Amino acid sequence: MTISNTVPKHGSDISRDDIPQTQKWHIEDIFASLSKWEETCKTLKSRLDDLSAFKGKLHETEKLFNCLALRDELSQSIEKIYAYTRLQRDTDNADQNFQELVGIAENITAEYYNATSFIEPEILAQKELSFIWLEKTNPKFCQYKHYLEDLMRKAPHVLPTREEEILSKSRLSTSAAENIFRILTGADISFAPATDSEGASHAVSEGSYLLNMTSRDRKLRENTFKSLMGTYRQYRNTLSASLAGNCRSANFYATIHNYQDTLSASLAEDNIPVSLYDNLINAIHANLEPLHDYITLKKEKLSLSEFHAFDLYVSLAKENTDIFSYTYPEACTIVQTALAPLGDSYCEKLSEGFSSGWIDVYENKGKRSGAYSWGIYGVHPFVLLNYQPRYNSISTIAHEMGHAMHSYLSSKNQTYINSDYSIFCAEVASTTNEILLLEHMLKNANKEQKIYLINQFLEAVRTTVYRQVQFAEFEKCIHEEISAGKTLVAKNLEELWLDLNKKYYGKSLALDQELSAEWSRIPHFYTPFYVYKYATGYSAATTFADLILQNRLDAKEKYLQFLSSGGSDYSLALLQKAGVDLNTPLPIEYTLRKFKEKLTELKTLLD
Repeated sequence: MTISNTVPKHGSDISRDDIPQTQKWHIEDIFASLSKWEETCKTLKSRLDDLSAFKGKLHETEKLFNCLALRDELSQSIEKIYAYTRLQRDTDNADQNFQELVGIAENITAEYYNATSFIEPEILAQKELSFIWLEKTNPKFCQYKHYLEDLMRKAPHVLPTREEEILSKSRLSTSAAENIFRILTGADISFAPATDSEGASHAVSEGSYLLNMTSRDRKLRENTFKSLMGTYRQYRNTLSASLAGNCRSANFYATIHNYQDTLSASLAEDNIPVSLYDNLINAIHANLEPLHDYITLKKEKLSLSEFHAFDLYVSLAKENTDIFSYTYPEACTIVQTALAPLGDSYCEKLSEGFSSGWIDVYENKGKRSGAYSWGIYGVHPFVLLNYQPRYNSISTIAHEMGHAMHSYLSSKNQTYINSDYSIFCAEVASTTNEILLLEHMLKNANKEQKIYLINQFLEAVRTTVYRQVQFAEFEKCIHEEISAGKTLVAKNLEELWLDLNKKYYGKSLALDQELSAEWSRIPHFYTPFYVYKYATGYSAATTFADLILQNRLDAKEKYLQFLSSGGSDYSLALLQKAGVDLNTPLPIEYTLRKFKEKLTELKTLLD
């Protein structure tokens, strides 16, 4: 792995032209030129009409196979067409040309989905369709085994074509509640500035909220908290109405499709049993004491007579931005070393990703903030970073390259139809890498660094496991109210939210009136029963990382097989084959036991 150690000029005011080519992703790996992109767009649009020739003929085995094969071929082209434009726009959002190209790609994508919309309803209309019969007729159907069996699994919940068309058209009107929430919270609501302990004024927004919550200035934290939460509370009646409307809409679509309720419908998408959801909440309830101890420790070490919600995000480590100040090449070497337990083959490809145009490294003027990984079948993954010399950026490299390697291995080992892994599995690979990095860093850390790293782990578990399950329990309660024919009013939602905070954080947390409004700002509640996946994913990753480090039961080989499996089976089955059974509470209990162990270690270091 060779990466220049020279740090280029970068930042929000630096032109992209000033960033070295070696620190940019190779967009030409998708299309060698814009003219090649335009040629592919033209060809794809001309071939969309070929799909219509299959309408009404999918009961013929050969026609069915040829239709699916053509759909997959065109879908791969669509992925490349769209990625080519979006990736470039994300590196310079001010470039009008990129914006125009994205618009063209979006229109072509819409045309593609319209052209393929008849396929699944027509397959589902064949109620007696047997994969065994299809495979005997044409062995090439083997690649479609999981896809077709999963499609037929959902058949009892699919209505006649005309009714599905009506429901599909109705979604625009029934999505009003979510749109109202996003417009109200994203455009119409404004927050008063917050003053710090020296009287300086700071802007308050959803974007700056977490930054202010991690400040050492308690007055700034308190005033930010009261400004943001207090403002939301002023709109509690409107926001409770919009949430109720969204829940009613979800319940309508669930029950009209023959599901018992919204929870059953939401989990059915990944073939997840409701018992898993309930077991997750029960496992957390049985292991709340370590979280209570952590909050008590924070209260004690921060020398607070009262511990409030605005104190939750303050680190117990000393404030030192240079504690892990590494250049990008140094960070890549650290990540490479930390992930060595995954084997030579994994690390060789990781090294190639670092040096072969997978990654767009530094911030430049107009570049999108944050980080992500984007897998493209038949090319290679692309990773967007905005690297800064601190631990969070090193961890982000490990995280996003976890996604990238998952995409690479799935694409390499699976046919296109089976290459796309589920959201349920998506965060496992990235978080496993984060934990392997943290354990590696702990081995060579001094006392101050260990305190920082352990605090990072404890906060990750608090926010990704405990907090997300708290959200999941809140969702379960409010959707049960809707299923029972009741409504959601602000007063009841506030009481439920405070009760859950009291249960989860214990007696050390002071319950401010403003905290009662926190439920109203959570956008995930408008995508029912999604947040629990953060907790299951983190628990699976914690288990995988420890099994790999302990070299137990062929853990590395099983884990790499999981990364190579894409979406060739159901998520729970893939994880179970790899050694993590989320049908049992063992992974979550293992994660919480590790939380308790790290908390004990932190107490010793702080004494």
